[in-house]
Amino acid sequence: MKGNEAIAHAAIRYGADGYFGYPITPQSEVLETLAELKPWETTGMVVLQAESEVAAINMVYGGAATGKAVMTSSSSPGVSLKQEGISYLAASELPALIVNVMRGGPGLGTIQPSQADYFQATKGGGHGDYHLIVLSPATVQEMTDFVALGFDLSFKYRTPAMILADGIVGQMMEKVVLPPQRPRRTEAEIREQCPWAVTGRGSRAHGNVVTSLELDSAKMEENNLRFQQTYRTIEENEVRFQEYFTDDAEYLIVAFGSVARICLKAIEEARAKGVKIGLLRPITLWPFPKAEVRRLAEQVKGILTVELNAGQMIEDVRLAAGEAAPVAHFGRMGGIVPNPGEVLEALKENFSVNI
Repeated sequence: MKGNEAIAHAAIRYGADGYFGYPITPQSEVLETLAELKPWETTGMVVLQAESEVAAINMVYGGAATGKAVMTSSSSPGVSLKQEGISYLAASELPALIVNVMRGGPGLGTIQPSQADYFQATKGGGHGDYHLIVLSPATVQEMTDFVALGFDLSFKYRTPAMILADGIVGQMMEKVVLPPQRPRRTEAEIREQCPWAVTGRGSRAHGNVVTSLELDSAKMEENNLRFQQTYRTIEENEVRFQEYFTDDAEYLIVAFGSVARICLKAIEEARAKGVKIGLLRPITLWPFPKAEVRRLAEQVKGILTVELNAGQMIEDVRLAAGEAAPVAHFGRMGGIVPNPGEVLEALKENFSVNI
């Protein structure tokens, strides 16, 4: 199935309570598949096409405030419209899952694949000092698996999580193993697991109030300090990545999503010619695997980041590598996807690698 279709199947099987979205290429199959599967008849999951992206994210905000497992999906311009609501979710310490299947921009741009929302996702695209947990799938299987992982991490830390997929992963078809069906949580289980949730019971004085507004500056600073402590805990415990051929690597490629697969093919071709190149694939774009980049930077002669953008992840790689190794960037934009030969040519141009 397609990556987008896998998202829909995984959400139902996770026992999600609700999906609120709006169609936009190249992720419309998420909503279309949910509409076809009709989970409201089987698990009771609500599926609603909102009147706009802004409406959809605020429906997520309302559902999350009650402790429900709710989600939305969109593509780059649509996620831009959702940013205010995402920052509200972060400030209100609410769990929610957001799926962004990236297309080229800025503006309406193209419907072709891109990775140019890296800044938007990892730097907190809305206003204020906040982070999202950002998971980057490279396969349709990971599109499936990251739904449960994203929800679980989001509830664990009471902060929104995002699956940041490029349009290639959303549209390509692969075999996938779907997880078993989980039952949706009962109201009693939600109250036990989410004591902060709004239940509709009790007065304002005695019931929970969910809000991102705080007019007392001292209390707002206290809130922000609490958020930052949560983010430090996430950075200490939830960094995920994969390494390929790094034990003896003399040069390192850092790439995420579908581009990492292209780079892996380039590395296999280079190693067949005796050139030792390794690959680091960040799975969590936030928290970013800074320590691993630093460790490998001290081992190699140079690092190349390969991205479907003008150079965004390279900033995090450079910060992590410091002066240990030179860092260069190769990227394509406008929906053009590089081939392995172009990646090897970029290594030649930047580091005079004899391939």
